[in-house]
Amino acid sequence: MARRNPSAASYVVGAAIALGALTFLSTLAAAAFSVYVARKVITPSKKRVEDIRILGLTDTTITLASTLDSRLPGTYSFWFARGSGHARIGQILETTPTFVIRELLAVNFGDLAASERGYLAGWVYLSPKELRVPFNDVMIHAPVGDCPAWVIPAAEGTDRWVIGVHGRGVRRQEALRAVEVARRCGYTSLLVSYRNDGDAPASDDGRYGLGDTEWQDVDAAVSYAIDHGATEVVLMGWSMGGATVLQVATRSRHAEVIRGLILESPVIDWVTTLNYQAELLRIPRPVGVVATGLISQAWSGRLTGQTEPIGLNRLDFVTRAEELALPILLLHSADDGFVPPDASRALAAARPDIVTYDEFEIARHTKLWNYDPERWNNDIGSWLSRL
Repeated sequence: MARRNPSAASYVVGAAIALGALTFLSTLAAAAFSVYVARKVITPSKKRVEDIRILGLTDTTITLASTLDSRLPGTYSFWFARGSGHARIGQILETTPTFVIRELLAVNFGDLAASERGYLAGWVYLSPKELRVPFNDVMIHAPVGDCPAWVIPAAEGTDRWVIGVHGRGVRRQEALRAVEVARRCGYTSLLVSYRNDGDAPASDDGRYGLGDTEWQDVDAAVSYAIDHGATEVVLMGWSMGGATVLQVATRSRHAEVIRGLILESPVIDWVTTLNYQAELLRIPRPVGVVATGLISQAWSGRLTGQTEPIGLNRLDFVTRAEELALPILLLHSADDGFVPPDASRALAAARPDIVTYDEFEIARHTKLWNYDPERWNNDIGSWLSRL
């Protein structure tokens, strides 16, 4: 019997089935990747990427591979050995297209000579002790539990306080840079921790709320300040801390004592920031859109690990600009590299009546003080004096 050739119809059916299976698998893969991205956004990282190679070392210098961070002028922390070692680096002594030689100011702990890589950080001070001013360790009784904080009193008695709120993935040491100018202007500083930051207790789900939940812990800090004599409070936030203090300013039960906001490299609108970061990581836009949707929907909690969705609309203060009433000092770098300045510029343009905007260049994300401490302190000092 002669063998029959498959008909054209059979080929079409087979191709359609194969195409359908491929489309299904592609859709499934995209969905899984979207869930991964969503979880990445809201899950506290347990370690930082050591993205700068150490090429050489002497008693007074360190040679680093040339990167955007290693070429930044100023004074910085340099973490190494998976965060178990810390040094301070200073002035750039020599730079080439491939390496940078900088001052090695101190090795605080760890074996730098045995390390091959590290990363740069803006929070130079590790403890209030290094500021050589009086301070107290205190606990803030927040909804999530007792959150450790530092109180650094003003040089003279005062009822004016600055509450410093650090950003995503760092700790309250980030806010130590603002203590000097606060004291000079007659303010007591309260530097706080909040849920899931490694110092304060974790939330039930162990997930960031991008400011939409953390604000409750900062509001508890406002209560603490009031209970200890504060009648005027300025909230200062870095990065996600900026998003957090904006929530406090608009949702706090203590709004009558909040006099103004200082926002450094802040997230004014999370959607703008997340879209920017997705582009940097070359994440397909549809994946980013789905991921953003997942963290803001109640039904997707089982996928993301959240116990409650994040209100991204509540976190958009470009759209909500007219709701703001407090004076705001807004500091951002044009080349931030992590949180684009677009939303900060938009807020400043929308509310020139309350926003004082100063845009830096070169300084990158949350490193404005490190890059130009004189300008940074003068900006804040002048604004606080006018306030």
